[in-house]
Amino acid sequence: MQDIVDDPFPDDEAMRRLWLAAWGDAGPESFQPILARSLAHVCAQDGSRLIGFVNVAWDGGIHAFILDTCVDPDYRQRGIALRLVARAAELARQRGAQWLHVDFEPHLEAFYRKAGFGPTAAGLMRLAP
Repeated sequence: MQDIVDDPFPDDEAMRRLWLAAWGDAGPESFQPILARSLAHVCAQDGSRLIGFVNVAWDGGIHAFILDTCVDPDYRQRGIALRLVARAAELARQRGAQWLHVDFEPHLEAFYRKAGFGPTAAGLMRLAP
């Protein structure tokens, strides 16, 4: 059974293991500054193993943003990501956000529609090469 945990502040080693499995790279040097500035973050755990993550960034006001939704490939297709996003949305609402935004690549559209997000136009500017 996988547990969904609010704001557990996983250490960098656990985050790096998940990030490498989910994204194929080690991620930032440290995840701690990111977690400290978040409105919320939600993790999925199988025992002590970190198997899923979603971050809720915010503007300090009424807008929150889902970032970095990921699940370890060994645990995908079990509804864990939907549970993570649903809990993240609830925490954002409880903590004062009135809008929850998400950007995603086209192949993830069905997932985010299923999670409750409606279509909207958005823009994106790449700042790094």
